[in-house]
Amino acid sequence: MTESEWDFLIVGAGSAGCVLANRLAAGGRYRVLLLEAGGSDASPWIQVPVGYGRTFTDPRFNWMYESEPDPAIANRTTYCPRGKVLGGSSSINAMVYVRGHPTDFDDWRAAGNPGWGWQDVLPYFRKLEDHEWGADEYHGAGGPVHVSDIAPAAHPLCRTFIETCGALQIPHTRDFNGAAMEGAGTWQMTIRKGLRVSSASSYLKPARRWRNLAVRTRAQATRVLFTGRRATGVEFLAGGAPERATARKAVILAAGAINSPQLLQLSGVGDGALLTGLGIPLVQHAPAVGQGLQDHLAVSYYYKSRVPTLNDELYPFLGKVKAALHYAWNRGGPLGMSVNQAGAFVRSRPGLARPNLQLYFNPLSYTASKGPRRRVTNPDPYSAFLLSFNSCRPTSRGSVTIRSPDPLARPVIRTNFLSTAEDLADVCEGARLLRRIAATAPLAGVVESELHPGSGVSSDDELMQDFRERSGPVFHASCTCAMGPDAARAVVDHRLRVHGVEGLRVVDASVFPAVTSGNTGAPVLMVGERAADLILEDCR
Repeated sequence: MTESEWDFLIVGAGSAGCVLANRLAAGGRYRVLLLEAGGSDASPWIQVPVGYGRTFTDPRFNWMYESEPDPAIANRTTYCPRGKVLGGSSSINAMVYVRGHPTDFDDWRAAGNPGWGWQDVLPYFRKLEDHEWGADEYHGAGGPVHVSDIAPAAHPLCRTFIETCGALQIPHTRDFNGAAMEGAGTWQMTIRKGLRVSSASSYLKPARRWRNLAVRTRAQATRVLFTGRRATGVEFLAGGAPERATARKAVILAAGAINSPQLLQLSGVGDGALLTGLGIPLVQHAPAVGQGLQDHLAVSYYYKSRVPTLNDELYPFLGKVKAALHYAWNRGGPLGMSVNQAGAFVRSRPGLARPNLQLYFNPLSYTASKGPRRRVTNPDPYSAFLLSFNSCRPTSRGSVTIRSPDPLARPVIRTNFLSTAEDLADVCEGARLLRRIAATAPLAGVVESELHPGSGVSSDDELMQDFRERSGPVFHASCTCAMGPDAARAVVDHRLRVHGVEGLRVVDASVFPAVTSGNTGAPVLMVGERAADLILEDCR
């Protein structure tokens, strides 16, 4: 078995892992090894923005996890795509750049995590950004991650949606990441000149020429190595053969909300009863490992349109050819952007201090693509669009646990959706809000009919049952190695060090104490930036 020695060993070249590799290797002082179970991100399906409709179900780039049946959603399993490629999920996501509501982070701090309030993390958001609007109080310029404003290129129906929201007293906001998150508008995107901006392209690519950074692809970590209670290295499979690497400073797990808790448990850090029952030697009883899983659960309402939508551009063969030629000529047109183009953050009832629902407006539909693993590369053969909603801050919690000592066995994912009264309350309010929007001018003049769920679904019980039968996660898995001061309820402390052991940290969406309001790509990049500073401070 071959073995190598490094200062830092990072498991997972995903959203946070690429950030860490860049920041820890910068300056040449430390030798850094980055391990990634997947391969290259060079595929055009990754680089062309609309290609995520394909990578959504492509095992070359995706772990393609699936949950256990959940009684709350009609005993269905749910699909959980996770990036298995350089860039991780930032290479296969929908590229929507939303930081979250400022109070999300103040709640993190209030939960016993100093240094993670909004005013603490805002400088890190600004640091990572190269915003096309330039630098100001809320945005950064010159950072690794280009953030674009798609409003000028968005489909005309997006403006119709925003105007309709205005008629319902939902104000227009130009910037979900600025002074006022609440309101309706177009999304900002991690797209630059018609190409996806991932953590691999923005952080890792410029760093790979540095001699003190090594990147191993097709290298799947199987366990963390300990000397006593100190993490000293990682064992991994490369080309089917086991290898080891040791770390003088720290082992850092950045494998994501599914794989990081799985690897901790395989390594003897987790619930003692679970691990001893599987014959895994216990290093540290850590009952919170894998607990607390959160995701946003959404449902889409589909509407047949009286005016052309993106379906009319992208369904016909000649339309596909035209879009491809447009993209080849100047990287423009519908292939150069996400189909997730507009949305809103709203309060569905009086008395709420902050938005409780996120809405999405997509100027296309794909009802012909059925099942949790549907491909969304081909829209419907008629003019249509969709409206969706999910709770901003669900309170239901699931879990991720290993099923055997085999590191190649898929973990058990239990979603436990809709298990709290708060989450149930949002369902009918969200459904009725979507219908109010569709029934209000000017969007009402566009709607020909509601395709799904259809007018026959109208009572609260029917709306709830429809949600249980058709809803699905938005793929924002998080919180399974949560940050907090109490080792009985949290996995890492506020400096992201695993409780009870030395030399081991977790840096990815799993450390969220609670899922943020909105898409999770931007907050994970921020966590990577802040974690790099914390790690370097501790080394100094």
